[in-house]
Order: sequence, then structure tokens, then C-alpha cells
Amino acid sequence: MTKVKVGIINVTGYAGVELARLLYLHPEVELASVTGRSAAGKRLGEVLPHLASIDLTIEAELGEVELAFSAMPHKESAKQVIPLLDRGIKVVDISADFRLKDATEYRRWYGFTHPAPQLLKQAVYGLTELYRSQVAPAQLVANPGCYPTGAILALAPAVKAGLIEPDIIIDSKSGVSGAGRTVSLQTHFAEANEDATAYALDGHRHLPEIIQELKLLCPQGSLSITFVPHLIPMTRGILTTGYARLASGKVSVDQKGREKLFQLYQDFYKDEPFVKVVEFPPHTKHTWGNNLCLIHPTIDTKTGRLVVISATDNLVKGAAGQAIQNMNLMLGLPETTGLEALAIYP
Repeated sequence: MTKVKVGIINVTGYAGVELARLLYLHPEVELASVTGRSAAGKRLGEVLPHLASIDLTIEAELGEVELAFSAMPHKESAKQVIPLLDRGIKVVDISADFRLKDATEYRRWYGFTHPAPQLLKQAVYGLTELYRSQVAPAQLVANPGCYPTGAILALAPAVKAGLIEPDIIIDSKSGVSGAGRTVSLQTHFAEANEDATAYALDGHRHLPEIIQELKLLCPQGSLSITFVPHLIPMTRGILTTGYARLASGKVSVDQKGREKLFQLYQDFYKDEPFVKVVEFPPHTKHTWGNNLCLIHPTIDTKTGRLVVISATDNLVKGAAGQAIQNMNLMLGLPETTGLEALAIYP
């Protein structure tokens, strides 16, 4: 049986590297072309020794493929994606360039004018658990950001059921790989090691994405969301905690209420292969290297607040794994194909 040829634009970034690793073992696709302009002409294993088993030369431009992943930075990705769409190639874009539906938000949060605002309506937001039926026939899928993936999945059941008041606080802690592979002082070992810090207190660029998607779950309501990300000294993983006061009369603030809340989350995600509602606060190590999002919802009975925790690997469920999950649907393959590896522990 002929395998589907796929390619990666910008294989040398962390998301591209992880895509190559996962696609190499995928039984139904062939990684046929990879690009990386600064490394064009070199063997993939020469630039990334752990990928030496993949017999490819890094190209300046993408070769003939049926589906492409763009792992370019925001603003640059759209320039690569638009010509591919014109050629009829399916695309999963890992950048932020097609996630937001309002083109004016790109000037505010990303500092550029979107080159193809008409495509924002066509693009499907690739949070598979919420948009599975739209992802399958799509030509262009906008892969969610790493922070929004954990935050939206953690809060979606409670928001949709109207269990919480509109004032929501989201606290997320990420490993340094989320900042990308470009060298910076912030992620220099001596700066990041044995240190933890909050950043983007005036608003992180993933905030409009979180607001956009949670508002779609409660179109009649209004949400006020405070999102504070933190950088912590580990390589990969995101731990997110969401807080919101429970809406009056929706669920009792006691053990029975906790059990009802837990059941609500289990029912919401009962058929999801990559979201597990767990009875314990998850650790980032529980998802290290796999495509799972682990969620633990509970109630603070002293204050009447929802407290919900999620854990993901920012490079897998937060980027490359979720992109392949979307690819599987777009190609008519079982959603879990190539993504069933267990976490690496310890």
C-alpha cells in the first residue's frame, strides 16, 4: 500500500524536530521532504544527529507532498502556507498565523497585518476534541498553541455546562522548550536553571486564542480571563491550573459536588483517546513524550471555587503530536495512528 507523502517546513525548530521523530515511525505516511533554509543542503542527521536514521537532505523549498506541516514562526508561516493551499496541498500550520478569526487581532498581539484574512474563516482550529468533524474535511488546520491546548481542555466542560462564573484565572507553567530553539538570554542555562518566573503580565499572545475558543462554548455569556504564564527550569511540559467561582445552584460545594463535577468531565471526554480525566493531580512527567492531556477537576469546598489542573507535553500534545492527530483525521486514518506511545518515565 502506497504511503501518503508528507513534508515539514522548518524541520530544525523544536516542533519540526518532534514532528520528524513521530512521523518516522508512522505506519501510513512517508516523510518525503523537509526544509530548513539555514541548513539547506545538509543531511538531516548531520544537523540533528538523533534523526540520522531518517535518510533525507534538508532542502530550501518543500518537495512534492500531499500534506505539509508548517513549523515556521508566526508571520513567516503564512507566507509559506498560502502558496501550498493554492496548489491544493493540505496544510497543518503549527504557528499562530491562522488560529485567530479576527484579522485585527494579529496587529495587536503579533505585530503584523495578516496577508490573507480571507483564509481565517476557512482555517479550522485544530483542537481535535472540540472540532473533530470540521478537521476531517479541512484543507487548512490551525494547530492550537501549547498553552491554549491545556487551558481550553481543562476549562471547556465547566464553561460549556455553565458551572462557573465568568471571571476565570489561568496559571500555566512551561518548560523552556516552549520558547523555541533560538538562543536567548531568558532560556540560557545559567539564567533558567534553579529559577522560576512569571512573564507577559500585560497579556500573553496566546490569551486571545483562549478567549476566542472558550467564548464559543458560552456564546450567550461574557468571560473575563486572566492568564499568567510562568517559565520553570525543565525542558518540556506544561502544567496548567484554572480557577473560577462556581455558579450559584449548579453544583453543591461538598464531596457530592466534587463527584458530580468529576462525572461531568468524564462524560465530556469519555470517547477521547488523548484526554484522560484522572483522580489525582497530574504531573508533567506523566505526559512526557506522549500525546495525552491529563485533567483533574475538583472543588475547593472552603471557597466554592472550581480548581482544574491539566498536564501536557508542550512539544507533543501542545504541538507535533496534536498536528499528527489532525493529519490523521485529514487523511481519513484512525486518529490514534502513530501516537500511541506511552510516557517516558522517570
